[in-house]
Amino acid sequence: MAMDMEQRLDRVVTAALAERRIVGAVLLVHQHGRPLYEKAHGLADREAGRPMTRDAIFRFSSLTKPIVAATILALRDAGKLRLDDEVTHFLPAFRPQLPDGSAPAITIHQLLTHTSGLRADSILTPAEQAAGVNRWHLGTEAIMARLAGLGLAFAPGSGWAYGPSIDVLGVIAGQLSGGTPGDAIARYVTGPLRMKDTRFGVTDPARLAAAYADAPGGAMLMTDPHSVPNAWGGMTTYDPGRILDAHAFHSGGGGAAGTGTDFMMLAETLRSGGGAVLRPETVALGLANQTPQLAQAVAPGLQFSYFGAFVDDPQAAGLPVHRGTVRWGGIYGHNWWIDPQNGLCVVSMSNTGLEGSDGAYRAEVYEAVYAGL
Repeated sequence: MAMDMEQRLDRVVTAALAERRIVGAVLLVHQHGRPLYEKAHGLADREAGRPMTRDAIFRFSSLTKPIVAATILALRDAGKLRLDDEVTHFLPAFRPQLPDGSAPAITIHQLLTHTSGLRADSILTPAEQAAGVNRWHLGTEAIMARLAGLGLAFAPGSGWAYGPSIDVLGVIAGQLSGGTPGDAIARYVTGPLRMKDTRFGVTDPARLAAAYADAPGGAMLMTDPHSVPNAWGGMTTYDPGRILDAHAFHSGGGGAAGTGTDFMMLAETLRSGGGAVLRPETVALGLANQTPQLAQAVAPGLQFSYFGAFVDDPQAAGLPVHRGTVRWGGIYGHNWWIDPQNGLCVVSMSNTGLEGSDGAYRAEVYEAVYAGL
């Protein structure tokens, strides 16, 4: 059984490397807590000729989000906040307005589920953008003030939009921990789970995977910044140097780095009921559909939990998983899912965006895992 999966996954990765769609990958598949597949493929740094290793450090991008969500839920278990608390309870000045000038209450629950209405627009003025101002150097208070200043796209709870909600949660977590978002995740999640390489920064630059981007002739080394056209009709802009910038804002939505094995620790902890980090009932709540009021949240067949998309209708979502699977990714080339019914945790890390996170490679990994089961 596992041999079949191994051969299928080997084929998928080998083909993606040969076609220069990705440069390197770390792929981890666990079932009921046992490893079925754990391999590194390709190159961590093509220009330096450095092979990919299982302990390679990646820019986590949105893999940061479930870490911050787990931190927020741990703070709830510790009695430091409630999910129906209003954001102004922690950040009194954070009062984004609707177009009519009203400033409705936004709750912690709405931030966790991306139903807050916060906008993903740039917080920089056109003049600042032209001048190359670094938005991550503005400081926490200024960043929060500018996010609030963008206003709301819809009344909280009435829609779903992927935006800066988790950045706000990171700031709240830091405040409740008496420090930074990094201090909060270390205290409540990465410390207890021994996710020793996961932080807002890089523990060992010698293990950091170089960042590559889709290009017509095959994956190319990213410039800083680097923009690629995405499947949603816009451009995705990367800032690969930010992870090495000690002065950058700790973005709860995408600012951490770490290893695939670290992230698997979190995934397995959630799948198995919360371990040292969360109460079992809190994990169950976190993995449940939290957007039932919306006909559709993320996309056809996909609602949202507290950790990622909740697969409500696998067929409509075009996924070979069971209903109740929770999945998400990271724009630098990552994809993960937890399929409770099959006892599965899969962490697919690559150093190439958007192919690894949103391209054919992602779909091929799903197919190989389930064909191999």
